[in-house]
Amino acid sequence: MRTVIVIPARLKSSRLPNKLLLDLGGKSIIRRVYEQCLKVEEITNVYIAVDDEKLKLHCEEFTENTLLTSKNHQSGTDRIAEAVSQIDCEAVINVQGDEPFIDPVLISEIAKLLQTNTMVSAMCPIFQKTEIEDPNNVKVVVNKNKKAIYFSRSVIPFNRDGIELDILKYYKHLGVYGYTKKILFEFTKLKPTYLEEVEKLEQLRVIENGFKIHMIETCHNAIGIDTQEDYNNAKELMK
Repeated sequence: MRTVIVIPARLKSSRLPNKLLLDLGGKSIIRRVYEQCLKVEEITNVYIAVDDEKLKLHCEEFTENTLLTSKNHQSGTDRIAEAVSQIDCEAVINVQGDEPFIDPVLISEIAKLLQTNTMVSAMCPIFQKTEIEDPNNVKVVVNKNKKAIYFSRSVIPFNRDGIELDILKYYKHLGVYGYTKKILFEFTKLKPTYLEEVEKLEQLRVIENGFKIHMIETCHNAIGIDTQEDYNNAKELMK
């Protein structure tokens, strides 16, 4: 199966302006992400879908696979769909542009599972109460076949009887997705759904419409860069 990676890259960010262009160990954050993706053997090619001419010019310094997309997309998924309409492929993996430490092995596993699944994502176990209760950490519960049942900013499952946390299983959803090209286009044509609007989680639209998301469990929890604190932590990690 011809599988590509598309990195949706939006220049403006309310919490950390122009973050994708920030320096991280001598290279921009977006370049770090791109170079991590190049390490995945199962991938045919890697593209960056940008929304700004300044960002496009920067990315063209290190790759020809830069696609300028509309500024009006509501989500990275919509941006990827526009980009993929110009790419000859059968499946695509969405890697966020602000995760310079994304694990190539995890992306490789997603690519392999796309051979038998229409949509794949990832989750990692979390153990600390503060992490579990943090609404910025999206939690996911799965069935016995590793298909997602629900995603929430709330604590799921709810620990009614106060069982020790080290006995329970809590999983944080990681924002990397793989989809077949067909299911990607179907998804972007669907209207936002009730639960999606309530939780502000786009992946709930998939579940509400009866599609399946196969979840990979991983111990890799990469640092995403959303705030100045995240950026400071990333610089320390690079050292």
